[in-house]
Amino acid sequence: NASSEWPKVICLTKRPGQTFGFNLRLEHGEEGHLVRGLEMGGPAELAGMKDGDRILRVNGTFADSLPHSEVVDLVRNSGTSVTFHLLGEAAYKQAKEKGVDLSDSQTTPVVNGEAKHSPKPKLCYLVKSSSGFGFSLCSVKGKPGVFMTEVIPGGAADRAGIKLQDRLVEVNGDNIENRIHDEVVAKIKMAGSSIMFLLVDEEADRFYKSKHIKIGTWEATTKHLPLQPRIVDMTKGSDGYGFVLREEPNMTGHFVKNIERGSPAEREGIKEMDRVVAVNGKEVGNCNHEMVVDLIKKGGNKCCLFVMDRETDKMYQLGNVSPMLYWEENNNTNSPPSYNEAVMYPSLPQSSTSFEEKEEVLKPKLCRMEKTAQGYGFHLNGIQGVHGQFIRNVVKGGAADRAGMENNDIVVEVNGVNVEECSHEEAVKLIRDSGDTLEMLVAKKSVYDQLKADGVAITKMLVLETLYAQVHKTNSPETKKTEIPEEPRAESPAGSERQRVSKAHSVFTL
Repeated sequence: NASSEWPKVICLTKRPGQTFGFNLRLEHGEEGHLVRGLEMGGPAELAGMKDGDRILRVNGTFADSLPHSEVVDLVRNSGTSVTFHLLGEAAYKQAKEKGVDLSDSQTTPVVNGEAKHSPKPKLCYLVKSSSGFGFSLCSVKGKPGVFMTEVIPGGAADRAGIKLQDRLVEVNGDNIENRIHDEVVAKIKMAGSSIMFLLVDEEADRFYKSKHIKIGTWEATTKHLPLQPRIVDMTKGSDGYGFVLREEPNMTGHFVKNIERGSPAEREGIKEMDRVVAVNGKEVGNCNHEMVVDLIKKGGNKCCLFVMDRETDKMYQLGNVSPMLYWEENNNTNSPPSYNEAVMYPSLPQSSTSFEEKEEVLKPKLCRMEKTAQGYGFHLNGIQGVHGQFIRNVVKGGAADRAGMENNDIVVEVNGVNVEECSHEEAVKLIRDSGDTLEMLVAKKSVYDQLKADGVAITKMLVLETLYAQVHKTNSPETKKTEIPEEPRAESPAGSERQRVSKAHSVFTL
């Protein structure tokens, strides 16, 4: 199989009348059949599906080349259980760029849901000091691979997150697993004063080998990298966002220029010549200037920019790493709507409330979080010696906020343990003992009180039982785009008014 990642296989089962908990979408400007709108705690999300995954096969039938309506029918006709072969968004796009035959059936699956908590490869960026990189390489006769040894404490390698016996997989984006020892050494020496490694520790190596999964950057964690892209949320001021969006000569991408003092852009930490990677969750690498400006306009008075400065950009390019890897790792729990959702969803009358919306009010929230350097981003409040806990001080953009937690939510479970009758001290201990990952079942106070009044036990099953099936078909007429507005100011060559056709797309909740 020439693909750089092997598809994962996920088997989903639902109850009669229930959904699989995701939308299957065909989007203008995107290839493939996309997984979108994952229901938190639904069958698809619990099994390990991720936003942007591409469906390659349905019950063994190769679906990537089929019309979207036929893929939808394959899923619908499967009844209460269905098996998907899926490829992650970054790997899918890479495979398409390289012309990989995705119909190749000789793939080894990741067991359903198992990869969700599996060990990951790691990206490590080293800058040579006066004493070198601070590691040595070793190879063992009869044992494939090149391994890290003599990692000097406090040296460049140690500070970059490299550990003894880590196996080297890539050097500056090139796979070296089949290279001999001397070739790897020569490649590192040629790299100069900075270098990007992809490595696996012993646990991750065993895991990926046991599953016959090819290791690549698309599976890696970026947490060890010293420079990171930034997720910037802005609210438009009276004079706009206060920056100019430009395309620079001899440079690829969309760049921020002329940041005004005191503007929303300056207050939120936007820098001169930041490259815009995504707008409201939509990657813009293949968008023209007008499309990017249009994306920002569609956000109304709010905008989420995913940006990176020059040094961070150079580091990611050195390892041939997509910055969207960082976005997916750090923003997965609360992905913003896709470009097509933002542009083409029909607006519902404000005076009406759909059946689905009414029903969804009366359900708890299953919030999964990974601890960051700033913790989980919330306070657990309670009265010492008194039962009952609630959430306060949710940090905007923090792990809890991205997971959907809100101030005054009532805490029902911590990592599957009901805490309604626990003391504050017992609940705090459960959270502290959870390590770097945390799952909490919470409910808005009004929802909690109503469910209790109705005598309903609040468990994870309520999350699963409140999934609904809908079929949305939206058609966007041809729209005409003329002059770009003042915020953000768009500097582009003058010319006649441009037209953009927003092609129709369809959404199916499965």
